[in-house]
Amino acid sequence: MLFYEHVSQKKSVYTSDYVLDETFTLLFKRLPLVNALSSMDLLLKSLESNEFQLEWIFPERFHKVCDLRKRFQDKPGISFTDLTSIVVMQELGIRNILTGDAHFSHIGFGFNIVPG
Repeated sequence: MLFYEHVSQKKSVYTSDYVLDETFTLLFKRLPLVNALSSMDLLLKSLESNEFQLEWIFPERFHKVCDLRKRFQDKPGISFTDLTSIVVMQELGIRNILTGDAHFSHIGFGFNIVPG
């Protein structure tokens, strides 16, 4: 619910090409093809209409993510994609994240999990 309140208040919502990749993969694994295709189209239209801001993991960001992966060797459960989100969030000053992954609150960067 908080996510939809966030969107309805016209606050910016960001995602990355890595998160979008994981989302599309999950859609096609779990849904019938026709539903997965329509869901993918809906997400792409949302991006085109600027409902969401798409952040790309370009080479400089990729190298920062590799550095984070090395830094968090003691936390192998954090996926590379999650680390890309952390880099983007740090760069853009984003504190709230819509996720079910508790490790975003355990790494010491001050992120707030929404819904909390």
